[in-house]
Amino acid sequence: MEPMSEFPSDIYTEPSDIDVDTLRNLGPLTGMAGIWEGTRGLDVKPKAEGPKKQAYVERIELQPIDPQTNGPQLLYGLRYHTHVVKPGQVKTYHDQVGYWLWEPATGTVIHTLTIPRGQIVMASGQAAADARRFEVRATAEDISFGIRSAPFLEQAFRTVEFRIAVSVDADGTWSYEEDTVLMIKGQTEPFHHTDRNTLSKLAEPTPNPLARK
Repeated sequence: MEPMSEFPSDIYTEPSDIDVDTLRNLGPLTGMAGIWEGTRGLDVKPKAEGPKKQAYVERIELQPIDPQTNGPQLLYGLRYHTHVVKPGQVKTYHDQVGYWLWEPATGTVIHTLTIPRGQIVMASGQAAADARRFEVRATAEDISFGIRSAPFLEQAFRTVEFRIAVSVDADGTWSYEEDTVLMIKGQTEPFHHTDRNTLSKLAEPTPNPLARK
């Protein structure tokens, strides 16, 4: 994101040349649009006896939203829902919603996530419009791209840093490697709670409402 001092003085006037077709304007997020499944996920999580590895199966839907403006700022994006189970099970292992956003003017990728255990994150990174790999990051101290947790998580499993690296592959899949750095109560060293998976496409995205009109 541009430094605050470089924001335009006119904070109200919206762009006049907005392309309403989000799928044409997603930059590095283009290869992620659609409905996906990953069957070989690996989660490394903290347990009382030490790190535990857990395989998982994931379904993620990423659908384009209409262009978003903050005065002169223009963002294109994907709304997503991730649902994760353990192999052969029905019970939810992980559920997550949020947005992947792209700001063409500054080459900024923004990732937001919310999970129903009382935690939200907003992470950012820089990328070229045609990038096939990019990374976003958030820290607990950052007031713009940060991490907020409910009291129990903040006390017992405090998240101090979050990173996710995405690779959009030539074979039509995309993959991610995620690192959530925790300070766990009673431990002096940070714990790296990691997840990784490769997603294969099940269905194409649905164009955003303005593009359909």
